[in-house]
Amino acid sequence: MTIIIYFHQSSYRNFKDYYTKHVCSLFPKYFPQLVSYNRFVELEKSALIPLCWYLHLRRGQSTGINFIDSTSLEICLNQRAKRNRVFKNLANWGKSSLGWYFGFKLHLIINEEARNFIFYDYPC
Repeated sequence: MTIIIYFHQSSYRNFKDYYTKHVCSLFPKYFPQLVSYNRFVELEKSALIPLCWYLHLRRGQSTGINFIDSTSLEICLNQRAKRNRVFKNLANWGKSSLGWYFGFKLHLIINEEARNFIFYDYPC
C-alpha cells in the first residue's frame, strides 16, 4: 500500500518506471522482501480493499460545501481488455468524455478545509 500511495504522490506518470527505477534502486533497505515488477502487479489488486479502508479512515469532517470530480483509471489498452488478468472480475468498461476505456473510475470529493475523500467506483 505504501508503494502505491507514494507512486500517486510522485511525479512519475508510469508505474513500471516508478517501481523499477525508483523503488527497486532507492528503497530496497526499506522493503527487504521486494518482489519483481511482474509479481507486484499480480499482488496489487489485493491492496484495493485495504486502501479504500485507509482512505475511509482519513476522511475529514463534512462541512456541507464539497467539490466533486472524477477521472477514469485505464488499466490497459482497449485491445488488451479481454486478455487482462490482473483485475479480472473487478475492472469493467466505462465511457468518459474521451471515449471508452477499460478500468476503474476515481471519484474525488474535497471540501474547503482540504480534507479529502477518495472512492473507487466501477465504471457504468
